Amino acid sequence: MRMLFRLTKKLKPKKINHTNLSIIFSVFLFLLSTSKVISKQNNNSNLLKNTQISSNSFITDAIRKTGDSVVTIETQRFVRKKQFSRDSRIFLDPYFERFFGIQPLYEDQPRIEQSQGSGFIFRDGLIMTNAHVVNGSEKLIVGLSTGKKFRGKLIGQDLLTDLAVIKLEGKGPWPKAVLGDSNKIQVGDWAIAVGNPFGLENTVTLGIISNLNRNVSELGIYDKRFELIQTDAAINPGNSGGPLLNSNGEVIGINTLIRSGPGAGLSFAIPINKAKDIASQLIKNGRVVHPMIGINLIDETDLDSEQNKVKIGFVVPNSPAEKSGILTNDIILKVGNKNIKNSSDVVRLISENGIDRYLYLTLKRGNNLIKLKVKPTDIKNISKN
Repeated sequence: MRMLFRLTKKLKPKKINHTNLSIIFSVFLFLLSTSKVISKQNNNSNLLKNTQISSNSFITDAIRKTGDSVVTIETQRFVRKKQFSRDSRIFLDPYFERFFGIQPLYEDQPRIEQSQGSGFIFRDGLIMTNAHVVNGSEKLIVGLSTGKKFRGKLIGQDLLTDLAVIKLEGKGPWPKAVLGDSNKIQVGDWAIAVGNPFGLENTVTLGIISNLNRNVSELGIYDKRFELIQTDAAINPGNSGGPLLNSNGEVIGINTLIRSGPGAGLSFAIPINKAKDIASQLIKNGRVVHPMIGINLIDETDLDSEQNKVKIGFVVPNSPAEKSGILTNDIILKVGNKNIKNSSDVVRLISENGIDRYLYLTLKRGNNLIKLKVKPTDIKNISKN
């Protein structure tokens, strides 16, 4: 009995020490609160980090992607004589004025003229720019964004599309631009112009794509052959040849000219897809073949049907068009099996056909439909006539 009592006494629970319990509970609360503070600090740190990343605009990211490929092109040429005419409708940088023969008033004395334009590296050691930037130049100096300068050699230029390719005489590696797809751009897309206006390097301006496929004849330029991207991003003298970027930092065009007077504030760029094709031909052959049949086209709107029609405005003597029987005032309905909506369609289809291969045209002459075949030739052959 006494042994049973002693055993029972041992099994009796001990009295709880409230002081120890209080200490344990306090430690638990401290650890819990510390964990929350650390967690909150980590969350705040991540939030701050994400905020800093998102604070970079798409413009900054676009320039980081392609900006290093933009170069300054310094040229020297010997000028013997200046003309005294100027077309006030279009304000172009000095290169473009000289290229199109609309030159400002200068003293009529021989001298060495130094000018500056822009360009961008699109392939290892190769630069794309405007033909009017380098046309007639005897010396080319290319300045990189790093401050280094190299001599440049003209690989080829195409005056009709105002494009040129320059080779850097030096060792790389070279920063290269990311080329986009100008067929995918739409009116309203962001447009970022990069260049060196007035000699101010790495200048960036922002705007939108205002229109597409602008025919240069609408700008009063009738002896050139390219359609332009229209933008309200500021392109100033010296920007010529620099890239027009999309919001992803991809080159979608080459800055070419601006307009003053009526329509001031409009800027234009050559679509990069067209530029890539021309550049490839210049690199491969040193020149570009331009299939033509020798006609001048006029876009007219039929007031009755409210549809556009493409009329022959002029036929070049001794040209393929004249030899095939095409006449002034004929209306072009089809080229091959493709219906024609505007003059740009005709130019594009003739170009795609190439030279020395017959092209079939469906024309409307008065009330009659006429089908003719014509063989395009290179523009240089037409200019010799």
